[in-house]
Amino acid sequence: MQEHDNVYTKAYAIQLDQHDNLAHFRKEFYIKENSIYLDGNSLGLLSKRAEKSVLNLLESWKQLGIDGWTQGENPWFYLSEELGQKMAPLVGGKSEEVIVTGSTTVNLHQLVSTFYQPQGNKTKILADDLNFPSDIYALQSQLLLKGFDPAEHLIQVKSRDGHTLLEDDIIEAMTEEIALILLPGVLYRSGQILDMKRLTTEAHKRGSVIGFDLCHSIGSIPHQLSDWEADFAFWCNYKHLNGGPGGVGGLYVNQKHLGQKPGLAGWFSSRKDKQFDMEHTLTPAEDAGAFQIGTPHVLSVAPIIGSLEIFAEAGIKNIRRKSLQLTQYMMDLIQHELRDLEFTIQNPLEDEKRGGHLYIEHKEAARICKALKAEGIVPDFRNPNGIRLAPVALYNTFEEVWNSVQILKTIMVEERYMQFKNEREVVA
Repeated sequence: MQEHDNVYTKAYAIQLDQHDNLAHFRKEFYIKENSIYLDGNSLGLLSKRAEKSVLNLLESWKQLGIDGWTQGENPWFYLSEELGQKMAPLVGGKSEEVIVTGSTTVNLHQLVSTFYQPQGNKTKILADDLNFPSDIYALQSQLLLKGFDPAEHLIQVKSRDGHTLLEDDIIEAMTEEIALILLPGVLYRSGQILDMKRLTTEAHKRGSVIGFDLCHSIGSIPHQLSDWEADFAFWCNYKHLNGGPGGVGGLYVNQKHLGQKPGLAGWFSSRKDKQFDMEHTLTPAEDAGAFQIGTPHVLSVAPIIGSLEIFAEAGIKNIRRKSLQLTQYMMDLIQHELRDLEFTIQNPLEDEKRGGHLYIEHKEAARICKALKAEGIVPDFRNPNGIRLAPVALYNTFEEVWNSVQILKTIMVEERYMQFKNEREVVA
């Protein structure tokens, strides 16, 4: 963003909003009055369309009872596959490669149990030391189930700066002993985007299976999983996709793997036309539906119906373009307005490496977040001294970004944060 005398004024922010071609989507969301919501990277806001799709699905239950499985506007028996087709463009997958099912960690267990096949000296799993804890817990338990010691067989690439990863370091760790690789698409803390295409190519050169956790990237950046030939991926739908708290997740399996039996089989792994034959021999679905386990969580998946309509209309490329503008503008303001207040920006500065949220550090971060909430701004604290800020393209404005930084400056200059304890709440 070029520097002009008016760049740091509220008038300039308002001018940016006036030229925003996604601005009309803001009215689709329930936004609390006198509040600025910057935590969409943890839980996206409720849209009116998501609310409507929940009510419509409840109505189908009310009116149709068990016939809702095969009748109504969104028959439940086919809903996971239908939503997988609609979600596929967001991950760059083919419709048969994507299914909406399970939760993040359940889907990870399913995929690792399917694709982690240790043989000979190729027995280790490669991950990183910055990934979300749940992924690491799942990998450790999968190793134990196969009779391996996680301390020896789970290799975690170290970060050189405590915030980001170097693809060269990851590739160097891809030794002949690595059977499976799991990495985040976007690091949950710093927001760094990994070069998934390059990492997939290098993994396959070495005969390793590779998958990605897309929890912090789906809905905020475009993907081309099929073109990259990633083996698998999984994600939640309640962050940037606004699918509701605890909403159903999703997974991707490359077409070359379709047709094989899932590691964790269940009734809904079945091919649809065979499912009600009630045979004790599984005939798995020939698409990503095979990687379902149990009955779809119909009520929990309902918000995604409405949410995906918005994404189809807005377009992920347009969302990404505005997201980059919002985060760049917020970084410019932080560097200008807060330069003497001991804040450090720890997310990547380059567009191609920065996801949909910012990550700044301050020794008083916990109490600063509490002070921001007291002023109507909702940030996200990460222990021990991190603040995540996510101006979301679909419902945040440039004026909100400007106001947030000004309020943060006031909190610091007037030391309003001092009235709070510098320790995290039970849920941070």
